[in-house]
Amino acid sequence: MIKQRGYTSTSVLQFFTISCLLLLSFSGSVTAYKNYTVGDSLGWYDTLEKPAVNYQKWAAAKNFSLGDFLIFNTDNNHSVVQTYNFTIYKLCDDNDALQNDTIEWSAANPSATVPYPVSVPVPLVKEGMNYFFSSDYDGEQCQNGQQFKINVTHGQGLPKSLEEPDDAPAPNSPDFGSDDSAPDTIVPANFNHPIEEESDKDEDSGSFSLLFNSLDRKLNGFLILLGIFCIF
Repeated sequence: MIKQRGYTSTSVLQFFTISCLLLLSFSGSVTAYKNYTVGDSLGWYDTLEKPAVNYQKWAAAKNFSLGDFLIFNTDNNHSVVQTYNFTIYKLCDDNDALQNDTIEWSAANPSATVPYPVSVPVPLVKEGMNYFFSSDYDGEQCQNGQQFKINVTHGQGLPKSLEEPDDAPAPNSPDFGSDDSAPDTIVPANFNHPIEEESDKDEDSGSFSLLFNSLDRKLNGFLILLGIFCIF
């Protein structure tokens, strides 16, 4: 009888030890998608307007993955252009951009009498080098610091909300609605502008959601382990 109680205590100890290891393994492997506010509080402007901006330095401290968003806080006198073409980026000019390699997410409106704020969310949907710049005023803003490049890694891969049909045109493109629309990139219709980058609340809630989903998928395997302990 004493032996049986000792054996049971050992089994319980093993059960809780493996449970803790499994939980730590699951939680450690979960990473939420992130929203990055470009330039942080300085926003998206050239050095003539905000001399302190350094977007390449800002980007160097970040790790970007598929499914993340860049949030460009700027005004109607600055544009947001994304390209996968290094030549277009170096020229600070997207007039000769090829099909499916460049998109203008937000165009400037120099004719406006009063500048007004603009917030532009841009999803990262392709791995590798992504280039960003403002092409307005014959590239002057780009040449004055309003540009940067990042390397996008696979991470968790694209969420289903960012997957799209191959023939879907890109929004905010000058050719939107025509047969010559630019890249195969869209923002879902139900997308709400995300909260600014690195919000602990968003990140934690996203992590917990993914954690519970992961635990649910692996519950069957966990029950099998529990059954083995019960048998022995």
